[in-house]
Amino acid sequence: MRIFILCITLLLGLTMTQTEAQANTKLILQTSVGQIDIDLLPELAPNHVARISELAESGFYDGIIFHRVIPGFMAQTGDPSGNGTGGSGQKLNAEFTDYPYREGTVGMARSANPNSADSQFFICFDGCSHLTGEYTVWGQVSDGMDVVHKIATGQPPSEPDEIISAKIAE
Repeated sequence: MRIFILCITLLLGLTMTQTEAQANTKLILQTSVGQIDIDLLPELAPNHVARISELAESGFYDGIIFHRVIPGFMAQTGDPSGNGTGGSGQKLNAEFTDYPYREGTVGMARSANPNSADSQFFICFDGCSHLTGEYTVWGQVSDGMDVVHKIATGQPPSEPDEIISAKIAE
């Protein structure tokens, strides 16, 4: 019986360590205007975090532009076609929460269908509170909001900024 309790205790300790490690994981975007660090939030959207991480590690986001940047609202990226119509080809089911959209919140872009998120995501400037509970939140900018505010505006911008590289780091 003691061995069983010891094994359960060790197993729970490992699980907590893995969860804590996930909570400290970041997506580092090296952009044409500087670096943006995004804390991943797997406790809110585990499937979205896993997919974003997979895409980043594969180099999918490298060279992709910010194709929709609306001052006071958000900067959107993640479309390999650069016009807002493309993606990776893998749709994700919504993982909505009540995490509040505010400056630096990162969410998944989608069509009218809640289960249509793919690879496109956006970073909120400050006017995103109406999106809370309607779009999947998977990250929060922890450093580099000054960089986000430097991203060229437009739909698409005449001279768009881009993600040079996207990497997962702890």
